[in-house]
Amino acid sequence: MEPKEIVQAWVEAFNKADVDQIVSFYSDNAINHQVANDKVVGKEAIRARFEEEFTSAEMVCIVEHIFQDGDWAILEWKDPLGLRGCGFFQVQYGKIVFQRGYWDKLSFLKQHGLPIPQE
Repeated sequence: MEPKEIVQAWVEAFNKADVDQIVSFYSDNAINHQVANDKVVGKEAIRARFEEEFTSAEMVCIVEHIFQDGDWAILEWKDPLGLRGCGFFQVQYGKIVFQRGYWDKLSFLKQHGLPIPQE
């Protein structure tokens, strides 16, 4: 599968909150760095992060655009509450090896009624 197709399938699994399916798209030593959070390294750490996030909020990814450039797929998304963001996925040998996402964490926390960390 091409990177764009992998990201399309990843979105389908994400929207079902299917952590097993989501994790199946990553290489064993993949890195997922959502810039609003600490990066996680490895499939099991990625699994734990998604399990935690799906437990705390109902998340939906509405695809606005998916672009592909070589082994990279770029996802521009929104959610039903108006939050917008983008994700960059590097795919090698059919697996996501690196992911970086940009979105507004404060808006996300407020929209979902989650506690805002105090520094």
